[in-house]
Amino acid sequence: MSAPSVPEELTVTLVKAGRTKISYPSELLHDDGTRLTVRAAWASEDVRDFGFVRFEPGDVFTEHYWRDRWYAIKEVRAADGTVKGWYCDITRPALRDGDALVVEDLDLDLWVSADGSEVIRLDEDEFADSGLTESDPAAARSAAGALDELEFLARSGEFTALLD
Repeated sequence: MSAPSVPEELTVTLVKAGRTKISYPSELLHDDGTRLTVRAAWASEDVRDFGFVRFEPGDVFTEHYWRDRWYAIKEVRAADGTVKGWYCDITRPALRDGDALVVEDLDLDLWVSADGSEVIRLDEDEFADSGLTESDPAAARSAAGALDELEFLARSGEFTALLD
């Protein structure tokens, strides 16, 4: 009889403007060389109320990161397993180094409710104020294009196919 396998842990680090925004442990579920999927508990003891969704202790995030795309998609479930929706971060492609997963947040975000009735673009003002358009125009175009792509997929009903 073989010993049960121990889940591989990754530390996810979100970087913004060159500084660590947050770092938290996660369990690696999948890594095919292009897409990585991890599971992590809400990384705060506090509730974060956005008005359209609340992230709170007990919530579980299944997070999908790509090495060749400019976004990350995080499925958010309540403690009882109910899907709240998907929070999408516009990021540079993810970098994995051993047990570390580093993702650079580019300010733009998209929220997609569980039933798809709400698709909300977020933080466009922060993106405009970030200076990325001037400092790295190609990255700014990639980020804006990624937000447009995700919004189109969410509104067309093809969004969850990205996660299969």
